[in-house]
Amino acid sequence: MDTKTKLNEAMKNAMKSGDEVGKRTIRMVIAAIKQAEVDRQTTLDDLTVTSLIQKEVKNRREAIEEAKKANRPDLISGNEDEIKVLEEFLPKAMPAEELRALVEAAIAEAGASAPGDMGKVMKIVMPKVAGRAPNDMISATVKELLTK
Repeated sequence: MDTKTKLNEAMKNAMKSGDEVGKRTIRMVIAAIKQAEVDRQTTLDDLTVTSLIQKEVKNRREAIEEAKKANRPDLISGNEDEIKVLEEFLPKAMPAEELRALVEAAIAEAGASAPGDMGKVMKIVMPKVAGRAPNDMISATVKELLTK
């Protein structure tokens, strides 16, 4: 079952059970997916949907940081609840050691030796990771290994 179908099923379940946080969060993600499909004039594949969900999680983490600065515990807990809902639709996270090994193999495969080769390495790594690690974590790992 693809992620969009899972989201629609989860929306139905949240509506039946009266889960307001789940309903609101899933509805927001479905709307973002539909908007992206309209903007691109195509149906999104599962990998793109996953990256869109990761972007939503990242937005909420940033909102938590801002809420901490503003001393707003109500906003912090609300965003944390939404993150829990969204994480149900993301693939199991890749351990940092596994990501590091993938990046090292990609560096060897690309023959990369300097930070300027980062694009070549990223092009090899991204399909292998397939949404199991945030893009900023991947690029930080590539940059770290290329600057050694």
